[in-house]
Amino acid sequence: MGGDLGVARIGYGAMKLTGWPRGERPGRETALAVLRRAVELGVNHIDTSHYYSRDGVAANELIREALSPYPDDLVIVTKVGALVEGSDLARPAEEKTGLTPDGLRRGVEANLRSLGVDRLDVVNLRMGDLDRDQTPLSGPLETLLALREEGLIRHLGVSNVTAAEFEQARTIAPIACVQNLYNLARRDDDPLVDACARAGIAYVPFFPVGGFQPLTAARLDAVAARHGATVPQVALAWLLARSPNILLIPGTGSLAHLEENVAAGSLKLSAEDLADLG
Repeated sequence: MGGDLGVARIGYGAMKLTGWPRGERPGRETALAVLRRAVELGVNHIDTSHYYSRDGVAANELIREALSPYPDDLVIVTKVGALVEGSDLARPAEEKTGLTPDGLRRGVEANLRSLGVDRLDVVNLRMGDLDRDQTPLSGPLETLLALREEGLIRHLGVSNVTAAEFEQARTIAPIACVQNLYNLARRDDDPLVDACARAGIAYVPFFPVGGFQPLTAARLDAVAARHGATVPQVALAWLLARSPNILLIPGTGSLAHLEENVAAGSLKLSAEDLADLG
């Protein structure tokens, strides 16, 4: 990632440890155990954000408690965007100030402080959903580039972007990764996956096994049965087979599911499997 950060292709997404923005979360000791076990299993790419926080449980603080002092090869990727705090999610678009220069600096500084580091490995600029027309990518990315030049950030990435925004971003700053919605059932980003591969840029799909709407299909069940695997494992293996630049960050609050996710890296789908999955 970024040309100088070597990471395993299966990483870990920390959002579920907080139950943000909705859903159950594990107990604190379980959350800490999941993070430590992930590193033991060879995970060295953790995705997080300062706004992954709910009811006093914050992903960055869990990561710091579980893993600091951090292993030398651990890459922590965080993000900033329209939200300054997790509770901003419910605010109207005009009240979300995270993409302003002040909001972006506050977000970067919050990540530095909560993770306990002097420089962030990778910061993804996450563009908005409903208000993206009112907030062009160029201004926020130029702000993050200035923070990078201050030494607060090592690499920049973009998230929730269109193909046009990706190309625009590359004219403004070196881009280490793209983090967008993509999985076996949601393939709108096929051209962008390929464009990133041609450029040598990591593509990191969020919701790799469906997110709040888990993947279900008879074809998935059939392939999973052939391999004695789970449906999420097949979905992850499909992504790994889809393109060599894809890096995975499945999230879980379960030690058992963590083990299954990491084991998916050893699942090799056949040509028949891939044909069945379409």
